[in-house]
Amino acid sequence: MPEDSRSIELEVEVEGTPEEVWRAIATGPGISSWYVPHSVEEHEGGAAIASFGAGPEMQMPGRVAAWDPPHRVVFDGGEGVEGLAFEWLIEAKDGGTCIVRLINSGFASGTDWDDQYDAMTDGWGMFMFNLQQHLLHFGGESATPMLPMAQWVGPRENALTRLFETIGLPASPSVGDSVTTSGVNVPEFAGTIERVEPWHIVLKLESPCAGTALLAAEGKGEEVSASVWAYFYGPDQAEIAERQQARWQKLLDADPRQR
Repeated sequence: MPEDSRSIELEVEVEGTPEEVWRAIATGPGISSWYVPHSVEEHEGGAAIASFGAGPEMQMPGRVAAWDPPHRVVFDGGEGVEGLAFEWLIEAKDGGTCIVRLINSGFASGTDWDDQYDAMTDGWGMFMFNLQQHLLHFGGESATPMLPMAQWVGPRENALTRLFETIGLPASPSVGDSVTTSGVNVPEFAGTIERVEPWHIVLKLESPCAGTALLAAEGKGEEVSASVWAYFYGPDQAEIAERQQARWQKLLDADPRQR
């Protein structure tokens, strides 16, 4: 690793035994339930693929560089491949919880790396909260994710406000609020707000089924990525995810600023 490389280091406390937490951070069905779809060969040296969208350019191949259940797993780009690595550590605590620590290393210096470092720091904070939600409300279950996103005119705070206006959510949501989307051709989401940040909110969904949802505007430039990522649980989760993905993608593709 280059001497000037940097790392993101974050930790959260989550519900569950080390074995339950291990499933959530080290296996394909587990990671897919709070982050992006993954396939993982569950052994050291196994292949790991993260899918950030439908196209082949959105499939990110990698490797299980270390596999020590239920304590430590490391994902990287493969033997001799430079780039980012993701080390996950689990520490059991009293009372049925664990500390999950992420060390995302391999960031070099320079403006492009600075932007990526900042964006991934923000993103990991959002997704580690979703990991907490997954283990708190749906530990031991698997979800089907949907990941619609589109490029919108920024800045991100304004883009998030436009998204709320478009889908009928309050302009200034608060944790604990019960909300329901509304409007012409707006897919139905109903649930409780679990987290509010200037550029994203997190919902615990009740409709169209049980799950979690992240409504976000990511990026700090004149163009940002608007996304409505959701994780659906229950017997009809795959069908619901497919239907919702198409409807939300159509909505996001029409940034109201561009109409």
